[in-house]
Amino acid sequence: MRPPLSTRILRYAAWAATVVATVYPLLFMIFAAFKTPLEFTVNFWLPPRPAGFTLDNLREVWLNYKFYLFFRNSVVVSAAASAGSMVLAVLAGYAFARLRFRGRDRVFSLLLAALVIPAQVAMLPLFLMLKSMGLVNTYLGVIVPGMASIFGIFLVRQFALSIPQELLDAARVDGASEWQIYRSVVLPLLRPILVTLGVFVFMGTWNDFMWPLIVLTDDSMYTLPVALANLMGEHFQDTELMMAGAVLTVLPVVVLFAALQRFYIAGVMSGSLKG
Repeated sequence: MRPPLSTRILRYAAWAATVVATVYPLLFMIFAAFKTPLEFTVNFWLPPRPAGFTLDNLREVWLNYKFYLFFRNSVVVSAAASAGSMVLAVLAGYAFARLRFRGRDRVFSLLLAALVIPAQVAMLPLFLMLKSMGLVNTYLGVIVPGMASIFGIFLVRQFALSIPQELLDAARVDGASEWQIYRSVVLPLLRPILVTLGVFVFMGTWNDFMWPLIVLTDDSMYTLPVALANLMGEHFQDTELMMAGAVLTVLPVVVLFAALQRFYIAGVMSGSLKG
């Protein structure tokens, strides 16, 4: 039996309000980035009118405040962390799922227990370790800690458990080595979770603010979130400039997720259902 009309109207109104509350802050940021100071004052809530539309804010932030350099830094760091994670986490996750070795379950249980420890607690010892290795104020110091996250290993392991054991046994009977099995059988089956893990790590590294702020001391090596915080500290009254910097910081990962969300969601759902 269908609910009454009044109930449906209230439900749709609640959904619409939720969508507006979720999407409008992003739209407001984009609107403000393309407004002149006068347009922002007189037309605060709405999109910029043709007379008040400008690209000067994006141009100034990109060139004068060297956001092109910070954009390059973010791309390098995020891409390297994603590539390293897809290599290391996939190797470890498959090993915990399908290879038999002494202490496997105990080690994995310890890894899962470490998930409850806040990341901030590990920052000081991790920083001291990197300092002793001379990796402070280097790209490697930002990249290495995120290359083999416990969550990534767990995600791959849960997906790898869905691979039929009979398929692996048949390959061994045919004389394939473990490396051949991994390369020719396992990797093609792990492709959905590879995309999911890559997107997850890329977005997490791109949006990370605290760790690059701690490790990097050279302004020219800053990533976009750190550079945006500095811009806000210096020009907190120039709302249009801050919004332009926020657009350059947020829009790339929004576009990336929108383009790959089908693979991202499919990988997460496959792992949760089959694992």
